[in-house]
Amino acid sequence: MHEKIITNCLKIKGAYENGLLGNTTMPEDTNPFSNTSTLEERLLYFSLPMSLNYQRDSYKLWETALKTWDDKDTHNVFVLKEVDNMKTEELREKLLKYKLALQPNKHINNWQTISLTVLNNWGSFENLLSSINFDFLKLKNVLQKECKKGFPYLSGPKIFNYWSYILQEYCDIELKNSEYIEIAPDTHVIQASIKLGIISKKEAENISREKLSLIWRNILKGSGINPIDMHSPLWFWSRNGFKYEI
Repeated sequence: MHEKIITNCLKIKGAYENGLLGNTTMPEDTNPFSNTSTLEERLLYFSLPMSLNYQRDSYKLWETALKTWDDKDTHNVFVLKEVDNMKTEELREKLLKYKLALQPNKHINNWQTISLTVLNNWGSFENLLSSINFDFLKLKNVLQKECKKGFPYLSGPKIFNYWSYILQEYCDIELKNSEYIEIAPDTHVIQASIKLGIISKKEAENISREKLSLIWRNILKGSGINPIDMHSPLWFWSRNGFKYEI
């Protein structure tokens, strides 16, 4: 059973890498960066909006993030010290301008809380990562245990693992122990899991994200594939209607 699933995963992964799954433009490809951007700029851009990525269109999220970044009147929401000096109402107005925030209270609180947690404890996202020696397992301990309340939604298992993956892909960061990053079971990964016979439709209705991540890790153990490396291939396979046949 596992051998067949692994064989199919290798096919899907290969199809993704060779452009055979259709449009595979990532939502995060919508970003303002060139080779001259600093690491901290990238960390701010790819971290704060992620805390608002709950049950919404990821493409629209990053489109609004780019508009907010490019607008000189709203750009300072990406500057930690500016957020610290900003009244909540001003932050709300700026985050709602392009609908980067959709929830006028919860989303603003997420953004503000994370910004101040990072500023007051480390001064910057780069210092946070430096303090844990760019180690995924230590980062997980900080966000999900030591300072969990300081990272609303970003500390959740689905988003935290996906965010860790994005840090590597878009911020040119090599996290130690990255093989422990779990697959992020969103709607598309769940649908792909059903399609591959890993879970049934009925099981998908009640299974926790953590349990599905564990199932994936057990299936891929010894295959040479890290769980998070299957996220994008499965995501696009599902999003493009499973047109690629295995």
